[in-house]
Amino acid sequence: MTDVSRRDALFSTPLDQVTDFSFDERVVDCFPDMIRRSVPGYAQITSMAGVIAARHLSPGAHILDLGCSLGASTLSICQRLGPEAFTLQAIDLSQPMVDKARGLLAQQAPEHRIEVLQGDIRDCPLPRAGMIMVNFTLQFLDPSERDQVIQRLYDALMPGGVLLLSEKILGEPGQESLLIDLHHDFKRANGYSDLEISQKRTALEDVMIPDRLSTHHERLAHTGFTRHDTWFQYLNFASILAFK
Repeated sequence: MTDVSRRDALFSTPLDQVTDFSFDERVVDCFPDMIRRSVPGYAQITSMAGVIAARHLSPGAHILDLGCSLGASTLSICQRLGPEAFTLQAIDLSQPMVDKARGLLAQQAPEHRIEVLQGDIRDCPLPRAGMIMVNFTLQFLDPSERDQVIQRLYDALMPGGVLLLSEKILGEPGQESLLIDLHHDFKRANGYSDLEISQKRTALEDVMIPDRLSTHHERLAHTGFTRHDTWFQYLNFASILAFK
């Protein structure tokens, strides 16, 4: 998604107290730069949403983009499929994110039937859908709530529907420290200082709790998905396609 944003400097100076990370106005203002420099593979995953929809979505089906942030996955689908091919609801918990996404999508995909809403995926209404996207969202929920949320998504999917689930992951036993170290090196290579890396890690410590990739697959299988494949991984970030 093309967008003029500020450079992420939220943690560039020493803070007396590092508060919990939240998707407030300051984060929204620099979100594209933050994502580009700190989440390996984000652009590839979101750009593939359109390719996946073109292959698996039935004509006229409904799509849910849950935890939509600024709508990069939604825009990818709009670039691949015409306005009559689908309807879409994009939902995010952060009101500043919703406000910004609504403006960007209205500007860049004005003919498509998109509704951008503020809501919590734990309890917001979920209409029946042929495709559901949940990119880097489950990791911000309490681990005890994740099984129930995946069950909600499964129940909302039409038979034959597809779930695109992307998450930061913990390495499997024996590889945790390697993936963490390489991710920090990735951030340094993209201009983040050790101070920024350390302070942001503290801010996220109690807010974002990743699962192992194997845990995601076990959860999907237990919920009833007939097939679930890891189609992308870059360091400790991965994406799964699950089919109902």
